Amino acid sequence: MEFKESVTLELKQMVVPDLKKEVIAFANTNGGVIYVGIADDGTVIGIEDTDQAMLQVTSMIHDAIKPDLTMFVELDIIELEQKSVLKLTVQKGTHAPYYLQGKGIRPEGVFIRHGAATIPASEDAIRAMIVASDGERYENRRSLRQELTFTALQAFFAKKEIPLGEQQFMTLGLKNRDGIYTNLALLLSEECPHELKIAVFAGTAKTAPFQNRREFSGSLITQMQDAYAMLEQYNQLGAKFEGLLRVDQTDYPDVALREALLNTLIHREYSYSGSTIINIFHDRVEFVSLGGLVQGLNMDDLRLGVSECRNEKMAAIFYRLRLIEAYGTGIPKIFESYTDSGMVPKLEASDHAFRITLPNRNFNQQTSGAVVSEGKDDWLTLLQEKKNFTRQDVERVAGVSRSKANQLIKNMVDIGKATAQGNGKNRFYTMGQNI
Repeated sequence: MEFKESVTLELKQMVVPDLKKEVIAFANTNGGVIYVGIADDGTVIGIEDTDQAMLQVTSMIHDAIKPDLTMFVELDIIELEQKSVLKLTVQKGTHAPYYLQGKGIRPEGVFIRHGAATIPASEDAIRAMIVASDGERYENRRSLRQELTFTALQAFFAKKEIPLGEQQFMTLGLKNRDGIYTNLALLLSEECPHELKIAVFAGTAKTAPFQNRREFSGSLITQMQDAYAMLEQYNQLGAKFEGLLRVDQTDYPDVALREALLNTLIHREYSYSGSTIINIFHDRVEFVSLGGLVQGLNMDDLRLGVSECRNEKMAAIFYRLRLIEAYGTGIPKIFESYTDSGMVPKLEASDHAFRITLPNRNFNQQTSGAVVSEGKDDWLTLLQEKKNFTRQDVERVAGVSRSKANQLIKNMVDIGKATAQGNGKNRFYTMGQNI
């Protein structure tokens, strides 16, 4: 019988550590046979201690290869030319990619068969295997990165007094049945590869200059909290008149900002590498997420509360954390929050993106920026003498509340009479020269 290495045949003179790479390659490709005790040129050498060889190979396959591949490998001792040879028959596995436990689901740990050679699989090949085994849903697939930390997620669960142990990691879909982290776990870990970006424009068009830009990274839980804090910062208090009564209202309903943000995070397509975008203009806020409508849905369905969740397990976690109430309620809540405002939110979708636009209830093109002070004409002069000032300075000099001071400063910045400097607690403002 002639032996020659091929895409489905590998020859080994003895049991060597690289044997497990050959097993992985066959399981990830189309299966094959490995003979231990036959040299590369086809010469039958044989093995002396068959029991020891069988034990070594069995332990190697069981301990060093993940997921469990033992059910796809058959070991036999056969006689060739009156010599004992170990024959490994490897079937194509049903849960590829198989990989070296110590290397992980990376090219240095995943191997495939190419001709008569065993080579590392590319990242694209690994992703293709994951999709074929785990399905199309991104959150269900095994994460290419397995060294994950969950500080923010664990803190949020603890704050809500909800347990998050090994059992919950399995039942919530953060780990699969083999104990491997999924992409859902990746998204909720500090190692999440996606970012959320917020841009604040000094006008109503994208050609307007930036007032502020922030990029949020880390766990989606952290991104959610940080982004909402910034949205609250720019959700200023204004006023409208109903007859003789003055009614204070924020630029955007709190429930609309909250639901739009949660919708953007929960329903986006994370197999795309781009960032989630929030744009704040004078007259509106835009929430832009990657991934169009789920197939079969249209805009009217969304307004009616019909929901087909792209990331079902993520939505279930947010529901457990009491961040959302029931599937399909977010969009109707957004529209309801604008009842009697004379304004209507807008939903737009393309094949690869979805946008929610919330109109600013306090924006009026004819009067925007015209009112800087109310009832105090001298406070601007006093601030101009300081050149630099803070919100607390406006409260003190103008004799107004914190929310009113924020609104006055926003108006000044909008019309170019002041410029924001610094961020957070270090924020201050510089007076313009045209006061």
